[in-house]
Amino acid sequence: MAREKWETVYKGIKIKKHPSRKHGVKPDIYFSARFQFNGKRINSGLGWASDGWTLDRAIVRLTELKEEAKAGGGIETHRVKQVKADEKRKEEDLLEQERKAHEIKENTTLHDFFYQIYYPQIQKEKKQKTYEREESLFRLWLDKNIGKLTFWAVGKGDIESMFYGMVDSGKSVRTAEYAMTTLKQIWREAREGGYAPQMPMVSKTMKKKISQNNNARIRFLSRSEARILLDELFMVSIPLYEKTLISLHCGLRASEIFNLTWSQVDLEHGIFNIIDSKGTDRSVNMTKDVLELMQQKEKGLLNELVFPGREGKPSTQISQKFREIVNRLFNQGVTDRRERVTFHTCRHTCASWMVKQGISLYLVQKVLGHSTIQVTERYSHLAPDQLQLAADAIDRAVGEHREENVLPFKKKA
Repeated sequence: MAREKWETVYKGIKIKKHPSRKHGVKPDIYFSARFQFNGKRINSGLGWASDGWTLDRAIVRLTELKEEAKAGGGIETHRVKQVKADEKRKEEDLLEQERKAHEIKENTTLHDFFYQIYYPQIQKEKKQKTYEREESLFRLWLDKNIGKLTFWAVGKGDIESMFYGMVDSGKSVRTAEYAMTTLKQIWREAREGGYAPQMPMVSKTMKKKISQNNNARIRFLSRSEARILLDELFMVSIPLYEKTLISLHCGLRASEIFNLTWSQVDLEHGIFNIIDSKGTDRSVNMTKDVLELMQQKEKGLLNELVFPGREGKPSTQISQKFREIVNRLFNQGVTDRRERVTFHTCRHTCASWMVKQGISLYLVQKVLGHSTIQVTERYSHLAPDQLQLAADAIDRAVGEHREENVLPFKKKA
């Protein structure tokens, strides 16, 4: 196909006709400007007649290009300017989209964020019991008090009013604290997504009320009490006896026993390999009694549960039979929930026995899988002898140092 020819229609203005496209009844025409600057010939494409370009407009633009060049603004062709204008427009559009997105996030209420974003996400990440508890706390307390507000509108007073409202209505401080923990988790996710500012700080009075709520269980079983409990369970349910023995001797949580598979049981080395419990892994050595128990059990496939629940799925709570037995043996007349014996008391008992036998709190923390040493320190009062041993060790070290630095006595002549 023949190449289109350029035609000079004015000094510095050239045109070429489109071979097929029409503008009205005439061929569409493309305009181009051309001039000299600092010894260089500059060509600047302008545009088509169908886009609104005419000879008069092209002459005006040629004059502007020359003036811009003389003024030291640099030489930019019409095409380059168009590209820059397009880029600027895209940037402005992007900023506008970001502004609108930010505006939407700022106007998102806690209710909408929880049910549209947070709750669907934790249903994929957390256990059913956990996310259902969070949804219940949100629906019953958070949503009613601050659900209609945006994160940016929630203040310190709103949070404290919700907390004290729960306590005044008869809920325990512990339950109100759980609601606060749920709010913190929701808020953290919202802030990371740009839906919320930093969460308001509550007053020192409220923090003190929470910290003074000592909910830690202090009851543990003696050797004779543990024997009585195991004997009773053995007569009622062998699986319940086995679970209790494992918790008493190895400190495993109920959930860890419920989810224990044969792939986690190392009979050769006498070890339970606990996987992803509270977000971490750990290995726990079996006692002789537990090892003998596990060796006598019929071993299943690696992915099969050691203690399968209904329909072969993990259990979610300990048997009612256990509660009935411990209530009859230990809980009659006990009103303080910290003094009541539960299945968790078995794990607490394991830790207490270890500390009383001189095992360091650090090792107890590793065996039980406590997230922080502060949790394990509740058992420190059971090891007063260990504290005295520490003091004695310092005395010995100081005494040895003194002896090393004593100069021999020489009698004067």
